[in-house]
Amino acid sequence: MARPRFLVFQLFFRSSRVQKKRAFLTIAAIAWGTLALLLLLAFGEGLGLSLGKAWAGMGTDIAVIWPGETTVPWKGLPAGRAIRPRIDDIRTIRQRVPGLVGVSGEIIRWGTNFTHGDKTVNAPVKGVGTIWGQLRNQIPSPGGRFLNPLDDAQRRRVVFLGTDLAKDLFGDEDPIGGSILIDKVPYTVVGVLIEKMMFGNYSGMDANHAIIPIRTLYAQYGSDRLSVLVLKPEHRDGMKAALAGVAQVLSAKYGFDPGDERVLGTWDTVESGKIRDNFMLGIKLFLSIIGVLTLTVGGIGVANIMYAVVKERTREIGVKMALGARSHWVTGPIVLEGLTYTLLGGVAGLLVATILVYLLSLIPTGDNMALKALGKPTLSPAIAATAAGVLGIIGLLAGYFPARRAASVDPAETLRYE
Repeated sequence: MARPRFLVFQLFFRSSRVQKKRAFLTIAAIAWGTLALLLLLAFGEGLGLSLGKAWAGMGTDIAVIWPGETTVPWKGLPAGRAIRPRIDDIRTIRQRVPGLVGVSGEIIRWGTNFTHGDKTVNAPVKGVGTIWGQLRNQIPSPGGRFLNPLDDAQRRRVVFLGTDLAKDLFGDEDPIGGSILIDKVPYTVVGVLIEKMMFGNYSGMDANHAIIPIRTLYAQYGSDRLSVLVLKPEHRDGMKAALAGVAQVLSAKYGFDPGDERVLGTWDTVESGKIRDNFMLGIKLFLSIIGVLTLTVGGIGVANIMYAVVKERTREIGVKMALGARSHWVTGPIVLEGLTYTLLGGVAGLLVATILVYLLSLIPTGDNMALKALGKPTLSPAIAATAAGVLGIIGLLAGYFPARRAASVDPAETLRYE
């Protein structure tokens, strides 16, 4: 009873030995299609990771609010009034608006002079609250730190430098612990921002800015009017409620219609993030469709070869069925042959793709922003599962339809087949 059980495999291996060249070409076609599919998906994955990292450079799920002017009268007050929140409003918002991870203000001074030794650089300086570093993804390079609550409470003259500004001032010298003059007032450098990509900004790139405690800036320049508010809700679904709460708090103090959208200009990164995610999904789908179509061409080649096999063996199949061969003895080797060719081609394509992805990851990007934005191709488990699923379907279909045709052969008709 054991012999018929393995008869399908015996018939398959026998036919494979006879058609070695055909088998090799079939496997090569599948390998090429698999390679194309995996590389396209890997580049799409790498691009998505790179862009996601760059977009997160400004901060994740935050809102940036710019004070503006009223456009409608409100409770007897005329339109056209400038609304400028102050430093103390940050505490009020934190206390009265629930569901916030944090809220911080910024006071931006443009055209500030930074001096170190005999070198002077003109750049913006921002006075911010200490939670601002967390909200805006300000990660210090090793050996340094961001501003802490004592810096703000004690109005310390400490500064956190952007990457490019630190290089302009210090060159190859280690900035951390060094001293600079900000408009002729001495400050100690406590940290330097790590190098990072940013695809979003609202007042220039972080690499070109200097950050000091907001109350220190107020003590030096006497300005407590906020240029920008930055906030982050506990859950991204709570962004609209948080923004509405901020509008209510400020409208109660400054007297404006909380529904007046021109008073508080807002950049909601949760909403813009949805557009970004849909954009990336479209790119990945486009690349996936191209890869699947390429692999399908290889699958069609497998199916054509299997049809040719059925045609060549028509008389043989008819004789076997006339002698009492079961249908799965006829269809089994054909389906198994299609699946095996597909599997072998898939494994070969996977190995080549893995090697190429590894080699591409070794290419240095340097300061080339295009290469940094493109990212490094990445083979993830999701990509492997996708490729395996597509290969399995193609291999099964490539063998099934020729096998069904073989099973429908009329033994009597095959005797007249040439």
